[in-house]
Amino acid sequence: MDRFDVLIVGAGHGGAQAAIALRMLKFGGSIAIVGDEPEYPYERPPLSKEYLAGEKPFERLAIRPQHFWEEREVSMLLGRRATAVDAAAHVVTLEDGSKIQYGSLVWATGGKPRQLTCSGSELSRIHSVRSRADVDGMIAELDSVRRVAVIGGGYIGLEAAAVLTKLGKQVVLLETLDRVLARVAGEPVSRFYEAEHRAHGVDVRTGIAVECITGEGGAATGVRLGDGSEVPADMFIVGIGIVPAVEPLLEAGAVGGNGIEVDAYCRTSLPDVFAIGDCASHENRFADGLRLRLESVQNANDQATVAARAIAGEAQPYEAMPWFWSNQYDLKLQTVGLSTNHDRVIVRGDPATRSFSAVYLKQGRVIALDCINAVKDYVQGRKLVLEGLSPDASRIANADIPLKELA
Repeated sequence: MDRFDVLIVGAGHGGAQAAIALRMLKFGGSIAIVGDEPEYPYERPPLSKEYLAGEKPFERLAIRPQHFWEEREVSMLLGRRATAVDAAAHVVTLEDGSKIQYGSLVWATGGKPRQLTCSGSELSRIHSVRSRADVDGMIAELDSVRRVAVIGGGYIGLEAAAVLTKLGKQVVLLETLDRVLARVAGEPVSRFYEAEHRAHGVDVRTGIAVECITGEGGAATGVRLGDGSEVPADMFIVGIGIVPAVEPLLEAGAVGGNGIEVDAYCRTSLPDVFAIGDCASHENRFADGLRLRLESVQNANDQATVAARAIAGEAQPYEAMPWFWSNQYDLKLQTVGLSTNHDRVIVRGDPATRSFSAVYLKQGRVIALDCINAVKDYVQGRKLVLEGLSPDASRIANADIPLKELA
């Protein structure tokens, strides 16, 4: 049986960063990364943007070149999936039946795309956007595609819609809730993006119930809606969130449900087992201590460093400020903080100029900003969120006053 001092399950951003951080901390033990894809760790955000658009080859998505991992003696066990954990014996079982013993285990598996549960969801031409293989499947079909139905109005759906529109496809975007980005942004930001996508030719429909996927010859041909109408399409993209990939840890007895619960040092309830990234449920001080999962590169990387420090004997709690980004058309959205449970949103600037910010308040305190083509607001507004400041609302709304003056 192979044994490693640190076994990392998951070869995404979090898993890669955990190994990098361990070596930066001069950790001299053996390290291995188990990944269920055949590729070395690569960046995920460009998949729905530059990679799908053909603007960036896959080689440029590599988090580090192959020789980097070899030089740092990180064993790569790729194309292999972990299926079980024996926490008492400190053993992970892989899909092929082989077993690996570990000193410490870092679970960094992220999540699997949430699938449609309606009839017809098993048909071909239906795609998720989570891995290189997912997007390669879409690219292989593009030449024969004229109409695309995107189901889900979150970041993935909107980014894919923007790219496919740029490629000359007719795109219909279907969102069950009454506005796009409803779970992550305030109404002013949602309405702005709806208008932008419509101005670029996307048929944005909100408050729409998907009844089933219709098909012919094993291939999807349309989406039947709750009102009985049907949207025909040649390609279907489903972006309705992810399900954290944590079954082996739950079966091993780890505390969790919607993700594995971790403490401030990313430790699970199992001995010597850590969880990081999309699959880890943690209490976040920027959400007033609410336990949540954060699906972002920032969170994966920062939690990876926290876990690495704990393993290396230099423990520091997770206190990173959340930030996100999204590129659609020529719009750069930068978010800092968490707008969860905000009670007021102030629009700073004029959305008609395509450069403005939404500032989220909770009991007068700035808890988050969404900055669209407003880099200065993003940079200067970070301090307002970090320190939980409560500037005068009229001064926040005045775009002529730099946010740094409010701090």
